[in-house]
Amino acid sequence: MDIDPHSAGRDLASLVLTVVELLRQLMERQAIRRFDSGELTEDQEERVGTTLMLLDERMTELCEQHGLHREDLNLDLGPLGNLLSHESR
Repeated sequence: MDIDPHSAGRDLASLVLTVVELLRQLMERQAIRRFDSGELTEDQEERVGTTLMLLDERMTELCEQHGLHREDLNLDLGPLGNLLSHESR
C-alpha cells in the first residue's frame, strides 16, 4: 500500500476539523436556545457571542492553514443527509 504523507495529513486534518466544526455548531445552537429562553444576562450574552465569533474565525484560519474549505468538512451520510448544517461556511 502506497500512502502519500501529505494526503494522509490533510485527510486527518479534515477529519479533526469536521469534528471541531460539528461541536462548534452544536455550541452555537445551544447558545441560541439560551438566548431565546432569556436565561442569560446581557454580559453572558456578550461573552458567548464574542466566544462563538472567535471560534468561527479560528475555524476559518485552521481550514486555510490546511488548504481546506468549510464545504470540505461536510460529510454526506447518505439517506441521513449531511453531517453539518447548511450554515457551514
